[in-house]
Amino acid sequence: MSKLVTIYGGSGFVGRQIARRMAKLGWRVRVAVRRPNEAIFVRTYGVVGQVEPILCNIRDDASVRSAMIGADAVVNCVGILNRSGKNTFEAVQSEGAARVARLAAELGVGNLVQISALGADADSESEYQRSKAAGEAAIREAFPAAVILRPSVIFGPDDTFFNRFAAMSRLGPVLPVVGAETKFQPVYVDDVAAAAQMGATGQAPAGIYELGGPDVKSFRDWMKVMLGVISRRRLVLDLPFWLARIIGTILDFAQVLTGGLFENRMLTRDQVRSLGRDNVVSSDAKTLIDLGIAPTPVSAVIPDYLWRFRPSGQYDAIMASAKKLRKHS
Repeated sequence: MSKLVTIYGGSGFVGRQIARRMAKLGWRVRVAVRRPNEAIFVRTYGVVGQVEPILCNIRDDASVRSAMIGADAVVNCVGILNRSGKNTFEAVQSEGAARVARLAAELGVGNLVQISALGADADSESEYQRSKAAGEAAIREAFPAAVILRPSVIFGPDDTFFNRFAAMSRLGPVLPVVGAETKFQPVYVDDVAAAAQMGATGQAPAGIYELGGPDVKSFRDWMKVMLGVISRRRLVLDLPFWLARIIGTILDFAQVLTGGLFENRMLTRDQVRSLGRDNVVSSDAKTLIDLGIAPTPVSAVIPDYLWRFRPSGQYDAIMASAKKLRKHS
């Protein structure tokens, strides 16, 4: 019988790429998510019955254990960018990760991969980064042979980085950002999935890997790259941190005041804290290169999915060509 991998959060941006890769290798894939009815699309990644979404809540021992029974490998992709109700950073990214590692050790799972985040730091001002560090510590204690991946900002067709700001650029002549001089090293989602695949199949030695692309630029410069791809001229305005904290506080309060009916997906106080630190790979870290993976540059990918934000969409190149013809006629 083919081997089985359980992917917690396997229908998300990163998880679905890992699921697709594992299915191509011939593994059976169990996609553990809170809303399996919304993850039916993962079944198309393999033959009938090879990839199945199942109900699981990372905060519940019984459902995490049930999803893991019989698995040869486990990948935990569950993470949040904003706390909402019972899904706090501690409950999901610290206690949830610890639960997965503890049960993996109890059930004799062969390989465990944890998708963490670049910047995970127990001493960080950001609760998000502290919870990621706490999750990593719990994993190393319960499952020392785990592979922990720390990606920088992840880009790809469904990303919430370039897509988000490209959409914002259509709203006016100014594109506001927080931490314009903060450096980022975006990594391609399929490169992260390839690293996770190596960890799940036992090809990657245990340890922590920091994943970044081949290029490091400031937030401002990445926005200029994005604007060049979508053929728009915008002023990239650096919002001062004091103002960003005020905005984040107001939006966070609005979420609390409405009992979660309004979910702050724009800017939180904790995100402002994170944006104060560079998000780049350490000089002494193990990276994609150590796994034999050549990092994919941003310029090779984003034109394939950001074209819809151009003034004329898919016809932008044709319109530009027509303008040149008119000039020379």
